Amino acid sequence: MEAIDARARELGIDLDSVDVDSITLPPGEDFDILSDDEDLLQNEDIPELEMGFSNIIVVDNLPVVPPEKYEKLENVVRKIYSQIGVIKEGGLWMPTHPETKKTYGYCFIEYNTPQENLLKWLTDDKARDQFVIRAGTFTEVYWNDARRAMPELVYQKQYWTDSYIQWSPLGTHLATVHRQGAQVWGGDDKFVRLMRFAHPQVKLIDFSPGEKYLITYSSQEPSNPRDTHRVVLNIFDVRTGKVMRDFKGSADDFTTGGNMGVSGVSWPIFRWGGGRDDKYFARLGKNVISVYETDTFSLIDKKSLKVENVVDFSWSPTDPIISLFVPELGGGNQPARVSLVQIPGKEEIRQKNLFSVSDCKMYWQNNGEYLAVQVDRYTKTKKSIYTGFELFRIKERDIPIEVFELENKNDKIIAFAWEPKGHRFAVIHGDGPKPDISFYTMKAVNNNVSRVSKLTTLKGKQANALFWSPAGRFIVLAGLKGFNGQLEFFNVDDLETMATGEHFMATDIMWDPTGRFLATAVTSVHEMENGFQIWSFNGKLIYKISKDHFYQFQWRPRPPSLLTPEKEEDISKNLKRYSKKYEQEDLDVSNQVGELERKRRTQLQEEWQGWVAKWKQLHEEERAYRMELRGGEESDKEEEAEYKEIEAEELVDVTEEIVAFDLDQE
Repeated sequence: MEAIDARARELGIDLDSVDVDSITLPPGEDFDILSDDEDLLQNEDIPELEMGFSNIIVVDNLPVVPPEKYEKLENVVRKIYSQIGVIKEGGLWMPTHPETKKTYGYCFIEYNTPQENLLKWLTDDKARDQFVIRAGTFTEVYWNDARRAMPELVYQKQYWTDSYIQWSPLGTHLATVHRQGAQVWGGDDKFVRLMRFAHPQVKLIDFSPGEKYLITYSSQEPSNPRDTHRVVLNIFDVRTGKVMRDFKGSADDFTTGGNMGVSGVSWPIFRWGGGRDDKYFARLGKNVISVYETDTFSLIDKKSLKVENVVDFSWSPTDPIISLFVPELGGGNQPARVSLVQIPGKEEIRQKNLFSVSDCKMYWQNNGEYLAVQVDRYTKTKKSIYTGFELFRIKERDIPIEVFELENKNDKIIAFAWEPKGHRFAVIHGDGPKPDISFYTMKAVNNNVSRVSKLTTLKGKQANALFWSPAGRFIVLAGLKGFNGQLEFFNVDDLETMATGEHFMATDIMWDPTGRFLATAVTSVHEMENGFQIWSFNGKLIYKISKDHFYQFQWRPRPPSLLTPEKEEDISKNLKRYSKKYEQEDLDVSNQVGELERKRRTQLQEEWQGWVAKWKQLHEEERAYRMELRGGEESDKEEEAEYKEIEAEELVDVTEEIVAFDLDQE
């Protein structure tokens, strides 16, 4: 308050004369000014507000039960309706008859918030997907309206986040990051605030796969330069905002393994177990992997999994299985190994010893059916390195492993990627400026003895990154960085290129969750060409948008389809049967776009004619003034102008003849 008084004196403002109650902020904007009931920096309980009946529902047709069955019925009702939202404490009331004490067959349930349908955006009648961008000080959510070849703005807010934004894995929430903590928002067009998570100076956030939990991270510089940063991690329940567990320590305690994040820390520190049940999470420590379960948020069996010299691990995307890598020990006397460990029992269900290992990377297929272990090995002289793969068939009996090498095992591996929902994988390999790209299948082809079969090799491609469509079948072969945004859209079923394109200086490439569209973007890591482009799955450029100071583009994720794999396959095989309806819709949209274009041109013509008429009128109004300036002469009318014809001779050519003569003879 002293600082405010001092600033007011500098500006010559008498604070006593200011009516604070008369100051109003724009609707929905608080400019990060903490109100009296702000709870991000306070631990006190905020006063409960009267919200009317918008957060109360009535459940009818319940069984009428006597007092001895009341508690059982109440528990059943609570269990069912807690799936919709968080029931307020004491918010379930099932009235009873004052004499018989039996229930009436209905109850009232009061929720913490009157939340709207957070999945409503999935019911868009045009089956469009949303994306969010961050450019300058604005965050904007759009529909991708490919039929009209333009984005449709859904929601826009300035200063919505202090650093970055992030969708939750199933697209239910959009998270923003602030100096007081994080917030999550939901909806299809209004984006109401659902919950706040108090964590001062938060820098990083991460959702669990099923969106039940949010992990927040902050680090504080030490007062003594010799000490390391102090780290705080909180795990919140997304629905209630309650801190389920916190972790505190020095930065050294949290720097083992992982990918370096925006704050220079290995991120994510905690990795979640496969599937959407959010039952397990784990982190890498020195000689241990600490695995926690979310029933109690404590270590399984109260102790970590001890693995001497472990340097990396990853979860199966679908099952509670951990793959871990241990390098060689004792100068090569003890081989490196990759192990599969089942959780929660911590049983090792498969192991493979590896020799002369330089490095190792693990790639899970998104259905958890296969694990590829890329192994870089030293040659006998240890002067060079070659690469091979160990391919684990996770779903098959005893988890068989196949050793796989390229035809030229000395080729450098530039990129590897599994086909989502499929059995194929792609590898970019080679040492030249234009590497090769090979495709393989985990299924035998043409009675091949090896079950891993090569499909084709594309020679000399300007590509260093692979981007499979989420639905499989199609892949974009991309040349980023030194290749300046080269794109090749490839159909792996037919083994043919559908189209090529370029997005100069592209930094990011992202498929939409359905695999229908692809976004390419140039973010602010480059000072020029900032913006994004939207492409069809087969390589047609649909539209491009320029944005200065462009920071982020993210498609809104979709939850898994409710259709069975058999139903999806049936639809895929019978697309022509469904396509007539959508072809007519496309034609209607095309006609609508044509009509809009005609109206736009008509409007432009009318604006031009109005502009011309305006200046004609002004010209007429100034006629007398012009005549006065010209001494009373009228020169505006063309028919009264005087013309003079002037004849001019043109000298086309000149020939000179020089005659020599004697001056004396003259």
